Amino acid sequence: MISNSLRLRELNFRHRAKNAATDVLSFPTGELRNGWAGDIVISRDIAAANARALGHSLSKEIRILILHGILHLAGYDHEKDHGEMEQKEAALRKKMGLPTGLIQRTLESAKPAGGNRSSAKRSSSNSQRVRTNNQRRKTT
Repeated sequence: MISNSLRLRELNFRHRAKNAATDVLSFPTGELRNGWAGDIVISRDIAAANARALGHSLSKEIRILILHGILHLAGYDHEKDHGEMEQKEAALRKKMGLPTGLIQRTLESAKPAGGNRSSAKRSSSNSQRVRTNNQRRKTT
């Protein structure tokens, strides 16, 4: 489902106790039922802002978010899997010809000045992180 930031904020609060809008949420069914793994909800507002900030189309950004959501429905969890989802997302993005994905963006924006990735928190990106990262690039 494609929705808006207000709806994603409501869902994020209800299901994750996070009172902030986010770009994509996944709701797995727990098991495959009649070919259905669950639902993915995407914020068009945040997707559009990210696409503008990163210099690619809204269509590409939505495909990146769908890929990220599908990986969560498949059981991957970048907050706990020590890079497994990041590797899978990168490989699939390459096959699909998609630019930088959510996990990679988050890691890049959380990287300390020395470039040490080990302390980077793995969480889904949002438009604020993308804008902040993009602003850093413009000022350097």
